Amino acid sequence: MKRIFDIAVSIFLLLFLFPLIVIISLIVRWKLGSPVIFKQQRPGLNHTPFYLYKFRTMTEERDEKGQLKDDDERITSFGQFLRKFSLDELPQLFNVLKGDLSLVGPRPLLMEYLPLYTEKQLKRHNVLPGITGWAQVNGRNGISWEEKFELDVWYVENHSFLLDLKILYLTAVKVFRTEGISQQGFISAEDFTGSVSPVRGSGSGDDNVKS
Repeated sequence: MKRIFDIAVSIFLLLFLFPLIVIISLIVRWKLGSPVIFKQQRPGLNHTPFYLYKFRTMTEERDEKGQLKDDDERITSFGQFLRKFSLDELPQLFNVLKGDLSLVGPRPLLMEYLPLYTEKQLKRHNVLPGITGWAQVNGRNGISWEEKFELDVWYVENHSFLLDLKILYLTAVKVFRTEGISQQGFISAEDFTGSVSPVRGSGSGDDNVKS
């Protein structure tokens, strides 16, 4: 039922939002060049890697050593606008159609965070990751990593169709209110550096990224 719902809603949203997606694509191409879509490997269900899609929000500016500049130096005003209203996330509807994501689930984070997870936090990978989740409607980047993981694990242990509908409704409210977009002093959130008693040698761990 959840998978059928994901497909039906994603197709509807892609058709309904198609003009907006085209306009954003053209503006990103004009302001930032190619590629229009930012692609990054993230861990999915049972830690299986997949490529997450987003609209690009940053330039490729580099310093004199050829290294990419800090995020706050590369993000554009248009990119900030996209992030403010979560419009950079729209390409993830294609991830949902492919089966990489669900509409609702723990947010997929960076691969390099996996070895930092505690055994309990690993449970967030027992379900498909989502475009939005319980942590996103209860603070998003305004709360600590540990609080996010607690909320993610709670969702894994208590998820239901009605809860998903509630999260989708609350997500729409949060987007329009532009709440919890970034942690103070960061474009999104500070890097996760690990919790107490991380899992060692398992190839899996904590994984919350700048979403």
